[in-house]
Amino acid sequence: MYTGPCKVLHLSSGLLPNSGRFGIVLSNEYQVVTSLWCQLYKTHAPQASGRLLLNYLVIPSKAQVKKPGYIPNLGECSHYRSKIHLKAGDKLRSPEGKPKTGRIQEKCYGPCISSSNCSQPCAKDFRGEIGFTCNQKKWQKSTETCTSLSVEKLFKDSTGASRLSVAAASIPLHILDFRAPETIESVAQGIRKNCPLDYACIIDVVKSSEMTSGNIAFIVELLQNISTDLSDDVTREKMKSYSEVANHILDTAAISNWAFIPNKNASSDFLQSVNLFARHLHIHNKSENIVNELFIQTKGFHINHNTSEKSLSFSMSTNNTTEDILGMVQIPRQELKKLWPNASRAISIAFPTLGAILREAHLQNVSLPRPVNGLVLSVILPERLQEILLTFEKINKSRNARAQCVGWHSKKRRWDEKACQMILDIKNEVKCRCNYTSTVMSFSILMSPKSMTDKVLDYITCIGLSISILSLVLCLIIEATVWSRVVVTEISYMRHVCIVNIAVSLLTANVWFIIGSNFNIKAQDYNVCVAVTFFSHFFYLSLFFWMLFKALLIIYGILVIFRRMMKSRMMVIGFAIGYGCPLIIAVTTVAITEPGNGYMRLEACWLNWDNTKALLAFAIPALVIVAVNLIVVLVVAVNTQRPSIGSSKSQDVAIIMRISKNVAILTPLLGLTWGFGIATLIEGTSLTFHIIFALLNAFQGFFILLFGTIMDHKIRDALRMRMSSLKGKSRAAENASLSPTNGSKLMNRQG
Repeated sequence: MYTGPCKVLHLSSGLLPNSGRFGIVLSNEYQVVTSLWCQLYKTHAPQASGRLLLNYLVIPSKAQVKKPGYIPNLGECSHYRSKIHLKAGDKLRSPEGKPKTGRIQEKCYGPCISSSNCSQPCAKDFRGEIGFTCNQKKWQKSTETCTSLSVEKLFKDSTGASRLSVAAASIPLHILDFRAPETIESVAQGIRKNCPLDYACIIDVVKSSEMTSGNIAFIVELLQNISTDLSDDVTREKMKSYSEVANHILDTAAISNWAFIPNKNASSDFLQSVNLFARHLHIHNKSENIVNELFIQTKGFHINHNTSEKSLSFSMSTNNTTEDILGMVQIPRQELKKLWPNASRAISIAFPTLGAILREAHLQNVSLPRPVNGLVLSVILPERLQEILLTFEKINKSRNARAQCVGWHSKKRRWDEKACQMILDIKNEVKCRCNYTSTVMSFSILMSPKSMTDKVLDYITCIGLSISILSLVLCLIIEATVWSRVVVTEISYMRHVCIVNIAVSLLTANVWFIIGSNFNIKAQDYNVCVAVTFFSHFFYLSLFFWMLFKALLIIYGILVIFRRMMKSRMMVIGFAIGYGCPLIIAVTTVAITEPGNGYMRLEACWLNWDNTKALLAFAIPALVIVAVNLIVVLVVAVNTQRPSIGSSKSQDVAIIMRISKNVAILTPLLGLTWGFGIATLIEGTSLTFHIIFALLNAFQGFFILLFGTIMDHKIRDALRMRMSSLKGKSRAAENASLSPTNGSKLMNRQG
């Protein structure tokens, strides 16, 4: 019998060495190879009636082998597959002869005590365990390390011989490796030996693996090893294979399992590995689409100091949207001028699902979750480039989904707000200016959820506006009731004209504000929204200009004593200032900005700030008027004091009370409360200023009723006289109806 070395070949899973002697005679012509050692590959064949189905490599008969100098040739060697017929009732079993079981034991047995832990083994086909934590008297899975992958399994089918079909009629002898297989100890060693050009030998094994937390952690470590040991010469083919492996664990089906990986930094390590590997990618064409997987895309191009502004666009689908989400990376022209004349490369990688996977390190000052609301875009640029422009389409496009531009800090393992600055935030997209460094290479936008602070301010605004509208309506009713009794002189007449027009302007502006706040912007309603914005702009400006005219009347009354202006001339000046100036400003703003659709914001019916700065057409006049009115209040305070020699303390107290009363009355009437708006524009302003501003301005209508109408003693006296006259008339009518004369007339009529 032939006793030379042999290798039994076939395409099974699992590499299990074994040795022994076999001498089963198959026929007169062929016999099974017997050897001092043979490498056996276990088969997937079923076991039935105690017989194991194996594939054998057989050689010619003993007589031929014993011939001196005999060497088997191509025609003499063949494969033989033993045949077994399954009987009824025979059960299919796994290669180990054991039935397959479920992957995870979903609960622990035993009492569940708060904060206690337990663990369960994985299924028999997996290594590792599942950890559980008792929470609210229920066992909840906390960690999982179940993995079916290993370095051996990655390269089990990587040799040329193992890829041959066991059903072939014959095998060329020169491809048979009769040496003992070399043990593969690392990923880098296996790839260098089996697929050094494209890493393709590991793709099928990875794609066929289940997306358990343990397998995800194994693949993350696999990608880390490749990035560290095999990134010296990254070609397009290598990048594609690398991305196919990464795409497997970025699938939407794998997102939930990332949370159970014991290493909480696995997602950050993964992102850093991808960026490190892409840093060594070679680009051959001027513009190149390198990777186009479902959950990872890579693009790049050559750049130099003569290159015009460049951009890379991505369109990818996320797990919770049916339409693709867009993203764009732009390199400004002024940045490209910093480059040397020789060509450099710019590479960008887009991840639609990575935002849901990245876990930030613990932040003490962040109590609310900060979900990512767009693509995660990584960029690899020359060191000289430091600034890039990024455009993100929002996943959640609701009006409350406020955006924040951020960059991922690889060392701190968290989103860094200081890395980016927002330059545009509209309903659908956000544009950011970001600083690119070696530690901040990936960028995205966070969605700030609506916090209690926002709700408090919303409640204040809603309640305040409702009370203000009712107060302003009541103010106008009172003014109409007492008008003839209080407008005696020219000054008093113009004073009440100002109060009425201030109330009308604020009432109308508040109504338009409410309409704009509850207006859902659609493409077909754009013109309606522009109209809402125009009227809001106009009437809020009218409010301030009528306040300015009232302040001018106060100065006129103080400084001009002997000469008075005619009432008709005052009316013309008042309406020219109160309505003419606002109309000119509003119309001019629309004419300048609206041809480019820049008058209003796209996410709300109010003046645009990001593109055209149209908001300045309201802010500048309002703040200037507030400043002028503040000076008027100071002048009134000085003139109210009127110090006298030898005045007593009681007189001083009376003066202070009089000054305080005048300031309190004039503050809402002259719009000084809007001065708190300056503080709210400063980044990092305390919440107290926001609440004060909301309270003072939301309740401004109530303050006008209180200080401008009710606290005016002349109006109170006129109201009392009006009420008295009404009571007098009602009593006179009652007495007249009960008088004898009327009674006799009534009797005569009845008679």
